[in-house]
Amino acid sequence: MLPLLSDSERHIPHPMTSPMLPETFSTTATHSWTRLDGVDILRGVAIFFVLMNHVNMRLFLIKLPYTKGLPEQLVSSLVWNGQYGVQIFFAVSGFLITSTTIRRWGSLSSIDVRDFYLLRFARIGPLLLTLLAILSVLHGLGVHDYVVAAETGGLGRALVAALTFHVNLLEAQRGYLPGSWDVLWSLSVEELFYLFFPPICWLLGRGKLLFVLLLAFVVVGPFGRTVLAHGNEIWQEVSYLGGMDAIALGCLTAIVVSRNQFRRASLRIFGGAGAALLIFILGFSIQADAWSLVRSGLDMSILAVGTCMLIAVAAQTRWRSPRLLFPIVKLGRCSYEVYLVHMFVVFALFNMFVGRGEPMVGVPALFWGDGRTSAAGVRDAHRGH
Repeated sequence: MLPLLSDSERHIPHPMTSPMLPETFSTTATHSWTRLDGVDILRGVAIFFVLMNHVNMRLFLIKLPYTKGLPEQLVSSLVWNGQYGVQIFFAVSGFLITSTTIRRWGSLSSIDVRDFYLLRFARIGPLLLTLLAILSVLHGLGVHDYVVAAETGGLGRALVAALTFHVNLLEAQRGYLPGSWDVLWSLSVEELFYLFFPPICWLLGRGKLLFVLLLAFVVVGPFGRTVLAHGNEIWQEVSYLGGMDAIALGCLTAIVVSRNQFRRASLRIFGGAGAALLIFILGFSIQADAWSLVRSGLDMSILAVGTCMLIAVAAQTRWRSPRLLFPIVKLGRCSYEVYLVHMFVVFALFNMFVGRGEPMVGVPALFWGDGRTSAAGVRDAHRGH
């Protein structure tokens, strides 16, 4: 899912250097607490793919041939990369949580378990509980698109799953929940990570066993998306182990970055390689499938590795986003809120679209309106507070 951090927690220390991979790069270990624009851009790109995917799914279900005549790879890259977007979020989350822990308590082994849980609840709880209350009311009123069917357990079962971190397991057992509930599957994966992260850091943070455990999650990740799913197509997408490899890679990246200052040449290599891996997985997915990377689950691992390379570069430089990319940066900064509430906008605009006779000329407006309205709604809510 998404890195659930407060505004202050999103400011990660990194060396004071010139812009991304500058000629005057310095290895001085001076620290700054400014926000990492590179990480925000990654989150902005990730939530963009999630939004595009969820709008496309509605059009796909009504069999609207709006992609007819378009190159297959273009369609795949624009509207079928939602799962990849979540994987990017997982990698970013592992990095930010680990970096924040190191900054706040000095080391992973010094983590205050109680304070960690309180901080996580303060960040996650208010919006999540508000969302569940609204969804419960809409279910009770019988509003179309928000009723949890009896076949999937009904409202009570969905609430229990959301509050005990196993929406993904419920869906794997009984089928997909309505869209506004379904997005909580990734939150279940991330919340389980939050649950075990403090005691594991406290117990293993001083030695090398933590590295071994994190590497084990990285190795097992592809298997969690394939053979360990035992043919369950939903579990292949939403399993705990299937997302933990990206989270573990993010954690490892934070630890390595906190202990090492890389040279300019190394950062150039990381940045170029990381960008190449993301472009390959996101832009050449058909070729990746032909090479059996999707079937083996390695496509997600490659994407997470590329993401972490770019995160490392962002963490060790002072790269500031150009104004042209500011909308993506802003979208990334409120990605958690957009992720949880965007299906309200998707359903509202889609129902208007269907009510007008599903006009083909309205498809671009449907995509554009969803992303713009979702982000604007969160921005206005922030202003209201």
